Amino acid sequence: MNILFVVAHPDDEALGAGATIHKLASEGNKVAVCTMVKDALARANLSETLKSDQEKAFEIMGVSKTYNGDFPNIQMNTVPHLELVQFIESAIEDFEAESIFTHHPSDTNNDHVMTSYAAQAASRLFQRRPGLPKLKQFIYMEVPSSTEWSFDSSANRFAPNMFVEIGKEGLDLKLKALEAYTGIMRPYPHPRSEEAIVGLAAYRGVQAGCNYAEAFESVFYRT
Repeated sequence: MNILFVVAHPDDEALGAGATIHKLASEGNKVAVCTMVKDALARANLSETLKSDQEKAFEIMGVSKTYNGDFPNIQMNTVPHLELVQFIESAIEDFEAESIFTHHPSDTNNDHVMTSYAAQAASRLFQRRPGLPKLKQFIYMEVPSSTEWSFDSSANRFAPNMFVEIGKEGLDLKLKALEAYTGIMRPYPHPRSEEAIVGLAAYRGVQAGCNYAEAFESVFYRT
């Protein structure tokens, strides 16, 4: 299966699904990442190494193809929705994506929200372009330090109903991919600390009755 991860920023894919990406690739699936923002202007001194950091992380996880946008960081709400949708559509068409993972729309990070809404709209591309594979899956992921900080109590918050067992090996690989990004990790008790990442994987594993897991919310699944 061709599986496309649509994320706002470099590092979101590793935070939300680093071990799952590696597991999917190891099982013979083709995995691509479509990143909407290339710079980290809100994070001092990170943009200089971000491209090479991302390349290292992708190699660790087993990502086979990448699509990199140039939309403004923390300002994606200023970009016409259609431009975001069309960029994602171009990645879907080129990669012939059959499955899409993206951010949950009630995330507190506005770039994540804009990316999620654009991915939702782009997911209907197969209905308008004869010959494209039909989309089989559309799935939300959680990004620590963003998804759990959803403040909008009127929205449906992230409610996982799909768990991918990653085991200790997958957890270690996820941490290795995150370490490839300069300055991403933080000291405990920040949600992006190693202790918190391990704790979340353990908790999601307990929820699913397995040994460490990453959690997702499946919007639809079609065989």
